[in-house]
Amino acid sequence: MKEKAKIDAGRQSDEFYMGLALAEARLAKEAGEVPVGAVIADGEGRVVAAARNKREELHDATAHAELIAVREACAVLGRWRLSDCSLYVTLEPCPMCSGAVVNARVGRLVYGCPDSKAGGAGSIFNITDNAALNHRTAVRAGVLEEECRAVLKDFFKERRPQKD
Repeated sequence: MKEKAKIDAGRQSDEFYMGLALAEARLAKEAGEVPVGAVIADGEGRVVAAARNKREELHDATAHAELIAVREACAVLGRWRLSDCSLYVTLEPCPMCSGAVVNARVGRLVYGCPDSKAGGAGSIFNITDNAALNHRTAVRAGVLEEECRAVLKDFFKERRPQKD
C-alpha cells in the first residue's frame, strides 16, 4: 500500500470536509484551473485523499478533482472499492466523474452546488442512483452551497471581459 499522511479528523461534519474541499478549490483557482476541489474521508473519518482540478496543468481532459481524489484514495487504501468512504466535492460531479464514483463503489457523495450544465448526480443525469447500474451511491447535495457557488462565480467573473 502506498504510504501517505492521513489527516485524522475523527468523524467530523459534512461541512468540515466540504471546507477542506473548498480549500482545494481555492488552490485550483490560484493555479488558473476551474475551482473545483474534492476530499475523500474513510469510514473512520480520516482524510485519505484531497485533490483539485488539474486539467490545464496536466493537459488532461480527465484531470477532474474527483477522479484524482478517487485514484489517490485507492492508492492510499490499497484497494479499488471505496464503499466505506465519502467523497466531498464543491461542484456536482459530471457524468464521467459520477461514473467513476459508481465504479469505485463510493459509499457516499456530498457536493456543494449543482451543475446545471453537466451534472451527473441528479441535476441533468442521475448516474449515482441509476437502477440499471450495479452500485448506487447515497448523495447529499447543497452542503456549503453558497460558498462553493461563490468560488466558481468569482473565477468566471474574473475571466470574462467586463462590459462597459
